[in-house]
Amino acid sequence: MTSPVGARTLEDYGQRLDRVLAYLADHLDADVDLERLAQVACFSPFHFHRVYRAVQGETVAETLRRMRLHRAACDLLEDERPIERVAARAGYGSQAAFTRAFRSAYGAPPAAYRTSALSPGERPYVVEARTIPAMRVATLLHVGDYAGIGPAFDRLNALAVSRGVVGPSTRYFGIFHDDPAGTPMEALRSQACVTVPDDFVAEGDVRVSSIAGGRYGAVLHIGPYAELHRAYEWLYREWLLREGREPGEGPCVEEYLNDPRTTPASELRSEVWLPLRA
Repeated sequence: MTSPVGARTLEDYGQRLDRVLAYLADHLDADVDLERLAQVACFSPFHFHRVYRAVQGETVAETLRRMRLHRAACDLLEDERPIERVAARAGYGSQAAFTRAFRSAYGAPPAAYRTSALSPGERPYVVEARTIPAMRVATLLHVGDYAGIGPAFDRLNALAVSRGVVGPSTRYFGIFHDDPAGTPMEALRSQACVTVPDDFVAEGDVRVSSIAGGRYGAVLHIGPYAELHRAYEWLYREWLLREGREPGEGPCVEEYLNDPRTTPASELRSEVWLPLRA
């Protein structure tokens, strides 16, 4: 059991690493200087990286690689820029190196991923109607492109780890409030969420809220987060209309069932929950 002094120290570490994660998200295109990151976190450069790895469960280089590859996957889906430009934006000096890294994470080389993702065919989604109990969560608001919410999860997770509330039963959710087809990208609102105990006290820009209980139609999506919109399209177009169901109040919810830090993007498991009118 962590002592009160140890708990305060861990919480302080989480707040300091929160600044680092925000800095990384804002400087994805810059070269990383560990001494600069140590200054941001107010740590000695001799110890910064070990503390970061202990709290985050990955190195700074692994965090950056994950962030940049996720952005690259979104680039491949959202525009037609040449793959060599996507590779350069992701920080790779050659297209060959980018292809190896992307294939390892996403299960396909960039060109094949772009082709298959843009012409995915019929996905084998199966809807499960279920009743979800309300769950208390800590949340961090993200405003802007939904694809950019990842750093908010990293920051929220660092805080939750530092507060000692992450354990085997901890669950991670995303709430997406607006339809990207009808809302300007800069105005899109989403929330990164992690379940917390009843005595959790929010601080800074973190808030305490709840995942609404009730009836949901849930589908399992296997694959990169960048492709989760496919599950939404299928739920609304193929299931909601075909089954004659009526959506309930409130936004859709995503639950993330495995860890993106240790799981290839091609093997990520996520559920999309569509609220239903009883």
